[in-house]
Amino acid sequence: MVGEEATGAVLEALAAGSVVAIPTDTVYGLAARIDRPDGLAAVFALKGRPPDLALPVLIGGWGQLDEVAETWPRDASMIAARFWPGPLTVVVPARPAVGPLLGGPGTTVGIRRPKHRFVRALCQRAGPLAVTSANRHGEPPCRTPDEVIAAFDRPAPGTGTDVAGPSLALVVDGGRCDGVPSTVADCTVSPPACRREGAVPWDWVEAALR
Repeated sequence: MVGEEATGAVLEALAAGSVVAIPTDTVYGLAARIDRPDGLAAVFALKGRPPDLALPVLIGGWGQLDEVAETWPRDASMIAARFWPGPLTVVVPARPAVGPLLGGPGTTVGIRRPKHRFVRALCQRAGPLAVTSANRHGEPPCRTPDEVIAAFDRPAPGTGTDVAGPSLALVVDGGRCDGVPSTVADCTVSPPACRREGAVPWDWVEAALR
């Protein structure tokens, strides 16, 4: 369990628009506050993530949905009630003030309520967080703090060694994260479509909709 002193340092870094690597119930993630455009831009730059790939958002509780989602379809309610907290990302229409900051088309957002207690508590205090797997784009996700440090202890893709770029403010040591990436269910269509099958088998999602 991460101590209060470390949590305070994470909250301070996030509030300053910095990027923090955190453990989750799947793999390590790069996190930034959704109300800090500089932090969100730094996630894209640090990871080398194409801007047309939107960042997903983690929430601490149901009460934070309204901060991110413009609407919450019935299908989304049904599958989230079954699989949250857990490794299921639900794609819904995004609030206009949030969607464009997350990349991609700016009209939708992938939301997940994680099972990891530290991450849920962090979101409750910092607000919803944009979190993507901690790795350079196209490389395997990091599962330990040492892997995170090794992955980001070099220039970001497309930059030279003499070019200053964003860096990680902190790496939170939460031990090894050996989870499987989340399943992504697109609830902007009916019935929901599988955009990625991960930890939750898609036939389980379909069963929850019956």
